[in-house]
Amino acid sequence: MTTTAPLMNQALGLAAQALFLSSPNPRVGCVIATPGGQVIGQGFTQQAGGPHAEVMALRDAAAAGTDVRGATAYVTLEPCAHQGRTGPCCDALITAGIAKVVASLEDPNPLVAGQGFARLRAAGVEVEVGPGAAESRELNLGFFSRMLRGTPWVRMKVAASLDGTTALANGASQWITSREARSDGHAWRARACAVLTGIGTVLADNPRLDVREVATQRQPQLVVLDSRLQTPPDAHLFVAYRACTICAGGLFDSNFPARCAALEARGATVLHLPGQDGKVDLPTMLRALAQRGTNELHVEAGHRLNGALLQAGLVDELLLYLAPKLLGPGRGMAEMAPLAALSEGIELEWRDLQRVGPDLRVLARMSGHDQF
Repeated sequence: MTTTAPLMNQALGLAAQALFLSSPNPRVGCVIATPGGQVIGQGFTQQAGGPHAEVMALRDAAAAGTDVRGATAYVTLEPCAHQGRTGPCCDALITAGIAKVVASLEDPNPLVAGQGFARLRAAGVEVEVGPGAAESRELNLGFFSRMLRGTPWVRMKVAASLDGTTALANGASQWITSREARSDGHAWRARACAVLTGIGTVLADNPRLDVREVATQRQPQLVVLDSRLQTPPDAHLFVAYRACTICAGGLFDSNFPARCAALEARGATVLHLPGQDGKVDLPTMLRALAQRGTNELHVEAGHRLNGALLQAGLVDELLLYLAPKLLGPGRGMAEMAPLAALSEGIELEWRDLQRVGPDLRVLARMSGHDQF
């Protein structure tokens, strides 16, 4: 037991290396060690369809010519027990002769959900569960959200002045925060399965909203809320290396089919999700994205869409970059209806505060949203 903590910490460090890589699969690390604590194999989950952490660790040991029979596998999530695009990891560990598995958490996927542990125990493998549980769950909060709530973990990113202005009254917003803050923001984009924006941002800024400031092997897909399908077919958001989904509402006119066809010709998938007043039904959109494998949804939108998501209670976390400047009147972080009482405010919990270049990065979580 004395070696459990450092070896599980090593496995968690490996899991973090899958941060930009493994989605929609969970970020998992695995360390295989002798009973005396000597590491003989390690690995982390690769891109979807590629080998999981346990298989990578077994391959690492095999490449060194090391026999893993009688060894212990430290893995940050329950080894899977189902046949997907790869085989069951619990079977791979059993076949290799692993004597003990120390796992952080049970996999919330209904296709696993304890079955991996059961199969290991039935094969005579000792199983211990618990070390590193909090860290592993936090690393995979989006995966747990999708599996247990049926919706992604929604993180809203905002860049603003110290007095909360995100754009001047004339719409100018580039750049309020520093290059360092923008690079850091790209790292948060990179970890998401999808980036969400609204048609207002597309028409005003014509952004790409891809990951350019950090190295990544996987680009998150882009999701655009566009009730009337006003997205120009030549918009910068259409790039060949990522999927694009455009969510339409119910405001159809005679040109709607032609606009839909033009966007689909650019490779976009158009989802019809009508809600009230012809707008996109936001809760239905989140459920649809979860069904399409979205764990973490990274929102980079304007004050209107931000306000709509916040007022609907659909935002789980705020990622806020504050520049050390005052800009006075302009557009705020979120357009919401006035409150009648202070008690109606949205309660948040501070999670992290760091300086990024000259700016401050604040991470705040909606109270109770991670309790699922």
